[in-house]
Amino acid sequence: MTNAFGATSTTDDVLAGVDLRGKRVLVTGASAGLGIETCRALAAHGADVVGAVRDLAKGENATAAVRDAARAGGGSFELVQLDLASLASVRACADALKADGRPFDIVITNAGVMAPPFGQTADGFETQLGTNHLGHFLLVNRIAGLIREGGRLVSLSSSGHRLADVDLEDPHFETTPYDPWVGYGRSKTANILFAVEFDRRHRGRGLRATAVHPGVIFETELSRHMNEADIQALVGSIETSLAEAGLPPLVGKSIPQGAATSVWSGVVAPADQVGAHYCEDCHVAQLDDQPGIRAGVRPYALDETRAQALWALSEKLVGETF
Repeated sequence: MTNAFGATSTTDDVLAGVDLRGKRVLVTGASAGLGIETCRALAAHGADVVGAVRDLAKGENATAAVRDAARAGGGSFELVQLDLASLASVRACADALKADGRPFDIVITNAGVMAPPFGQTADGFETQLGTNHLGHFLLVNRIAGLIREGGRLVSLSSSGHRLADVDLEDPHFETTPYDPWVGYGRSKTANILFAVEFDRRHRGRGLRATAVHPGVIFETELSRHMNEADIQALVGSIETSLAEAGLPPLVGKSIPQGAATSVWSGVVAPADQVGAHYCEDCHVAQLDDQPGIRAGVRPYALDETRAQALWALSEKLVGETF
């Protein structure tokens, strides 16, 4: 397949001419940044979009543009409450969606946190692993029966997965010193491994899963735990790493460019092309085991044995078997 899209493509570029009427989509983290833009683009093309947010009042205020796009494009938009840092909240959200009974064609697990100080979720999990991975793991598995045959799961990861593999022995930093970037890397690797194993388990009914890197976007709430000095230090370290490797300099993305890979992999790309893969810049990424933040996916993030081991650990941590 010749891919007409790339790093500068926007959601509107990717969805040009696409009619999503009759399609139903769930997007987590719908009240800010990439989540709002993902919902807007899908609803503008006729999709019925359900946005999951932690704070319903904030979500209502933040998503006026999404409702406007839905009205103009023939789609619809509604919100549901979901706090990924609380398994009780995740279960309540999943139960409500199942009681409603309407199926989904696409689920996009967009919500996440990045590099906060050490903390724990309501259930005692390290904040980033608990929110970015375990909350989504429980939600998606509980509503898997609602995802139609031929549907897609899009798991938002990051080039930050290159910073650390998952730690199956000490997932919550109980015996090792906490490093917020190691924690972020672990959780983003977990997002990819979850897609790999979910795809293996469900591809028999045509349901495929993929993980995506949206790009480097500084206009979202993901960096809310960082001050300007932290951001500049991060950018400087990435640029130094790229220069030392002889690679082009870092180029940031706008929010519409950042959300493009999510909608490309969920709507436009052939299922067999993206299933069980990691995508960036609207294409499937190549394996690259060099250290540092750069393009490509580390092999450990696509390791099927590692994915199955993480799945087993995740079941144990959330107390449910799928």
